[in-house]
Amino acid sequence: MPRAKEIQKQMRKNFIEIYQSGKGYKAISKALGLPRTTVRAIIYKWRKHGTVENLPRSGRPTKITPRAQRQLIQEVTKDPTRTSKELQASLASVRVSVHESTIRKRLGKNSEFQDENRC
Repeated sequence: MPRAKEIQKQMRKNFIEIYQSGKGYKAISKALGLPRTTVRAIIYKWRKHGTVENLPRSGRPTKITPRAQRQLIQEVTKDPTRTSKELQASLASVRVSVHESTIRKRLGKNSEFQDENRC
């Protein structure tokens, strides 16, 4: 669950304009009604990266490629009774080595293959 909503890009640009005009963090935060630490973080990011755009977040890359995901869905659509072990073997032909539980999770995230009877 996110901590708070992101500040809009236009508002972040306003922070920078006011900061460049010579105002400090405290004055900017009072003028715009946001915490001083938020203003400081946005200005710090602008000074470090030269932009107020949303930067890519870190995270582990997915094991299954989009192509392998499409193949997986295609095979399950053709034969819904295939086991995850069989699907794992078919993905090995595309040089994607994943665990059976990963296959089940990926199919579970796809709304097409979720069980309607489950809560």
